[in-house]
Amino acid sequence: MFAKRTDLALEARELWQESTEKTTRLSGVKATKSKEEGYPVTRVDILDRRGEEALGKPQGTYLTIDLTSFWQRKPDFFERAVRAVGSQLKAMLPEKGPALIVGLGNAAMTPDAVGPLAADSVLVTRHLIAASPKHFAGFRPVAVFRAGVLGTTGVESAEAVRGLVAQVKPSLVIAIDALAARRVGRMCTTVQLSDTGIVPGSGVGNHRAALNKETLGVPVFAVGVPTVVDAATLAADLLEESGVAELDETRLRHGKNPLTVTTRDVDQQVRELSKVVGYGVNWALQDLEIEEINALLA
Repeated sequence: MFAKRTDLALEARELWQESTEKTTRLSGVKATKSKEEGYPVTRVDILDRRGEEALGKPQGTYLTIDLTSFWQRKPDFFERAVRAVGSQLKAMLPEKGPALIVGLGNAAMTPDAVGPLAADSVLVTRHLIAASPKHFAGFRPVAVFRAGVLGTTGVESAEAVRGLVAQVKPSLVIAIDALAARRVGRMCTTVQLSDTGIVPGSGVGNHRAALNKETLGVPVFAVGVPTVVDAATLAADLLEESGVAELDETRLRHGKNPLTVTTRDVDQQVRELSKVVGYGVNWALQDLEIEEINALLA
């Protein structure tokens, strides 16, 4: 059977249901739906090894926030999106302790620039608190690191982050990265949050060492925005929709360099959603309103 690629737990669950022709509850997996600030939220909990094997993802919680209506520019669309992402992320995080935010990806490649761009919108407070603890006593210590990519730094992201964690000693790490979706409609319209860590480069099929509690020694939370779709996965879906039953994986994945597809206005979409993610991280970590975040970042 042709293996369709996705980094979203929500889509992995959909693929399992399609492969087994079932819509009943998957053993070891629990899915619930809700709304936050008017945006739909789907929560997928992988409860045990059966769930891990079925979905191909580590045991933990995965939240997918559907921001499709964000692009309709309704009143307060940005503020509501920030609160939706921030509130859901805040519920996952420990209430206290310093945080290290890691922006993963290549700033020079737009679909992979979510991490570095989001990091630009995160309030860095660790050095301020150390220099003037009385003035900044109400802030949570936050440090930000843009990890870069192996091709431009010569250093694996996991190696760099592991060394930084040893020096900074955060209570938690939030890793931000671009992901790959299965459906075109989910590109640049969803944000996935998880408490299981992340594998840098997975969105473009360039898997590296994992960033998780086992490798870093502290809880790692992942924030991802799908910006690409695997071309072979897209072709397979289109062929199936047109009635083709037998799929030739060799022909679908023709060539040594697999293709990925993104939107034509990916520059604007990545820029705006990265800002939503960065502000959402601030909302989750600091006791600030969005207007105050604007003022401090300015």
